[in-house]
Parts: sequence; C-alpha cells; structure tokens
Amino acid sequence: MPIPDQDFQDISTLGARIANLRTEGGHGLGLETPDGMLDVRATARALGLPAPLDVDDLLQNGLGRQLRAVRDAVLRDPARAVLVPAAELRFAPLVTRPGKIICVGFNYREHAAETGTPIPRQPPLFAKFANALNHHEGTITLPTAIDDRFDFETELVVLVGRRCRDVRPAEALDVVAGYATGNDVSARGMQMATTQFLAGKTSDGFAPLGPWLVTRDRVPDPNALRLQTRVNGALRQDWTTRDMIFDCRALIAFCAGIMTLDPGDILFTGTPQGVILGEKAPPEQRRWLKAGDEVVSSLEGLGELRVRLA
Repeated sequence: MPIPDQDFQDISTLGARIANLRTEGGHGLGLETPDGMLDVRATARALGLPAPLDVDDLLQNGLGRQLRAVRDAVLRDPARAVLVPAAELRFAPLVTRPGKIICVGFNYREHAAETGTPIPRQPPLFAKFANALNHHEGTITLPTAIDDRFDFETELVVLVGRRCRDVRPAEALDVVAGYATGNDVSARGMQMATTQFLAGKTSDGFAPLGPWLVTRDRVPDPNALRLQTRVNGALRQDWTTRDMIFDCRALIAFCAGIMTLDPGDILFTGTPQGVILGEKAPPEQRRWLKAGDEVVSSLEGLGELRVRLA
C-alpha cells in the first residue's frame, strides 16, 4: 500500500541522521541529537508513544510521524530522552531486510577511463542480496577459497522512501528518503570470470552501509558530494559525485522504468577512479585487499563507514 504523502514527508524532511543500533533486544532505531544518540524505542516507551522499531520499519511502513513525535517530545523535555552511552554504541547494518539492493557499474567517467571501459549508453545494473549487508565497524571475512583479488568501491547509496514506477527524472529525488555511505566490496577474479558481475559482488558482508541514514533535506544536491576512501590510513579515492555519468535523478528514473521501487529499497550508485582494479600494474602486482586491512569510506555530510577485513 502506498505510503501517504505526509508520512513520507515526515521522514524525508526530518533534518536528521538516523541509525540502526545493535541492542540486547535486537536491532533498534537511533536518532542523533545534540546530547548524544537517542534510543528511540526506549524513549518512546518512557513517553507512552508508538515508534518505529528500526530503519526498515521506519521506511517500509512510513512511520515518519511517529519518529517526529518522539523527537519533538524530547526537544520539549530533554530530561525524558533515553541516550545510549558512547561507550555502548554499536551500529547494525543500516537496513537489514530491503526488498531490493540495486547496484550500478561504471557510473563515473574517470573510473570508466581507468579501467578501459567504454562509456555505457545505459546504466549497467547488477544486484546484491541481503547476506551481503554489513555495518559500520563491521568485519568482512574474505572468501579466499574462491578468489584472492579483493577490492573496495566507496559509493553514494540512495534509500527509497516512496513507492514509485515510471517516475520522471525531474521528479525522481522526490521519492528519496535519504542517503548513506556504502562500500561495494568486490572479488574481482569472480566478477571478471564471466560477463555477469553477481558472483564477485554478493559474498557475505560485501555491502557495508551506514552508519547514518541522512534525510534528504540535509543533502541539497547528492551530485555535489566529495567522496574518499582510505586503506590503512592511505588515501586511495578522492573525487566528487559530480562525475557520475548517470546522476541520481537519471538512475532512479531508469530503475523505476524497469521495476517498481518500494520504500526501503537501496541503490548503490557507482564508484569513481582509484580502485585497485584500475591500477596500471599487472594484476598479480596490484595492492589487493587482504586480511588485517582497514577500509574507511566517507561521503561529505554522510559520515565515515569503517570496516576491517579478516
């Protein structure tokens, strides 16, 4: 059932950074406040208010008004807020049960150039599955039994907040709930073994996402964000989302022309140059990721996403 306009607006215009937290009772919704991380479920219970359980519940069931009511009650009476102590803060995957994880390949001009890939005439789409979802400060166990060429791809991720089909590019951002930092981790040997990317893209933990869902109103132009990747502290990617071949409007419209997009669906929008696949050394001499490495992905205003490899 379509989410009413007001419920959607109460998500996309919240002006907030929202997280999924790992708690003793499972995943719970966190809301960043000036005083710290608000435990939405515990605060709502203390206030006698309903509240979304997690980010999936918030997006898929259009519970923006509930979250706004809890936030506003705390603003009126900060003493009623239940905050998570910083030492106990543990992030979960930003979403855990999306209907679709859609990914785009070769969507930056300089990345296409570094890999010798012709500029695509349409966005090349592939998918990941929910087993690939991972979280800020998570661990990825590399599947070394099937590959030894592992790579990073820091990406802007779009989170859909409104059901849509056949949306026009000019109106495409109107269906967005918010944005997040993502890393499309890749096993390049498996990816390049055939013309289909899937085998190299959806191993367990290969889709770290988060830590924040940043609501749409805090990102005036998603195609004007600086993007960076650091591996063990060394800067490896440093570019801007302006270089997308198909910008966020075009990508959403293209995907919505193929299939219905539902609240909670996520869209990885591609990565710029600087990935290991684009290095000019022979494949056996490239700086492939290995156990013990730390990868930090960041997008301007969306926060840092940190993962370790094992």
